Amino acid sequence: MKLSLVFAFYLVLLSLIAFILYGSDKRKAKTGAWRTKESVLLGVGLIGGAAGALLGMKAFRHKTKHWYFWVVNTLGLVLQLALLLLLWRKEI
Repeated sequence: MKLSLVFAFYLVLLSLIAFILYGSDKRKAKTGAWRTKESVLLGVGLIGGAAGALLGMKAFRHKTKHWYFWVVNTLGLVLQLALLLLLWRKEI
């Protein structure tokens, strides 16, 4: 199996997890329950879930006022897409 395909699957899986985490944390914020640590939300975005994190931020209107969430997730998305493109081009 091609490495770029495996990495793309990894990015989709992590993005789904990030999206769910942002939705879950927003629900917890509304109900006063124990929250997900910011470091976990940022970390998941940085290690592969940036697309899902950004979508979760927009969809749930969660953590949108914190500039560092925008920076980390946007930078993560750029790096993840660049790595995916690099892997894909190496296989051609």
